[in-house]
Amino acid sequence: MKPYVILLTLTLTLAFPASAARAQEQSSGSKAQAATPRPTPDRAQLIAAAREVMQAQTYCGLVTIDASGRPQARTMNPFPPDDEMVVWMATNTGSRKVQELRKDSRVLLYYSDHAKAIGYVALSGRAVLVDDMQEILKRKRAYWDTAFPGLKNLVLIKVIPEQLDVINYKQGAVGHTVTWRSPSLPLEAVPAKQ
Repeated sequence: MKPYVILLTLTLTLAFPASAARAQEQSSGSKAQAATPRPTPDRAQLIAAAREVMQAQTYCGLVTIDASGRPQARTMNPFPPDDEMVVWMATNTGSRKVQELRKDSRVLLYYSDHAKAIGYVALSGRAVLVDDMQEILKRKRAYWDTAFPGLKNLVLIKVIPEQLDVINYKQGAVGHTVTWRSPSLPLEAVPAKQ
C-alpha cells in the first residue's frame, strides 16, 4: 500500500473514531433489522388494506391473455369491489378483450397510484362476461349513454377473485424485507361483511 493511503486512513480513523464506531453499529443494526421479518397483517387486515387502495383509484389495469399467450394490458374504469371482492366493469362486445376472455378467462387487475406511492393491489382471478340487462341497468353509469347508445354493444366483465397481492404502506401491508414479496392470500371464499 502507498504511504499516503496509509497516512490518510490512519488520520481519518484517529480523527473520527466515534463516527467510525457509530457507522459500524448502524451497519450491524441494519443487518439485524433486515433479518427480522415484519409482522404480516391478518386476512381481514389485508383485505381492508386492498380495498383502501382499490377504492382510491378511478382506473385500474386489466390484463388478459391473447391467442398467442401474451399478456395484454389496458386501462379500465371498474366499480369498487363488492363484499366478496368481485369487481365489475363494462366494455364493448366487439373489443379484443372480450374475444380474449372468451378463449381464456384468466385475468389480473392492477391498481396503483404511483404519484402518491400508497401501494398497489394485484387481484387475479377469472372473468365472466355478463350481458343480462338487469345487471347492466343495476350498474349503469351516465357516460354509458354516449359510449354505448341505447346500451347496445355493452357487456359487463365480472372478475371473480382467486388471489390477492397487496402493498399498503399506511396499513402496514409491506413486502418481505429480503425478497420484497408482497403479502398475498387466496380469495376462493371471501366472507361477506357482517
